[in-house]
Amino acid sequence: MSRIGKLPVALPKGVQVSISDKNLVTVKGPLGELSRAVDPDITVKVEDNHVIVERPTEQKRHKSLHGLYRALIFNMVKGVSEGFKIEQELVGVGYKVEAKGQVLEMSLGYSHNIVLELPMEVAVKSLTERGKNPLITLTCIDKELIGQVAAKIRSLRKPEPYKGKGIRFKNEVVRKKAGKSASDK
Repeated sequence: MSRIGKLPVALPKGVQVSISDKNLVTVKGPLGELSRAVDPDITVKVEDNHVIVERPTEQKRHKSLHGLYRALIFNMVKGVSEGFKIEQELVGVGYKVEAKGQVLEMSLGYSHNIVLELPMEVAVKSLTERGKNPLITLTCIDKELIGQVAAKIRSLRKPEPYKGKGIRFKNEVVRKKAGKSASDK
């Protein structure tokens, strides 16, 4: 048995799961609604406030899909009940960020500002305090989507290992390298 796949997903109060005949799992909760198509070989059932995912055989493909779909359903349940939040900070002199609705405008040390339009499902806030690094806060009910958006933002200026400048996740530790040192001749 897959260690992840055999665990049932507990449903919190206010969360409903419905499964259509075409293996489309829909999760409704206080924050919204998410749906995902599940492979036809995998069986999804709702029994006494728990979602149970089962596989037909012990094939490698079925084992991998078993754990995958259980994890995806768990993330959907958590998303519609609590939501997901990612914080990123801009480390560097002169780095700025400004959120205007679904548009994020960043000054990252390039010759031009970078303007990034975010999907409607992702809410964005920017915070700039004097003496602190600017912060970007992303919130969404879809873990996959918020992770893609955060990775895209980070890819615009990855943290470099010598000074540590760049866009990093809050509380991320960047290992610094020693620079060139003068030789003693």
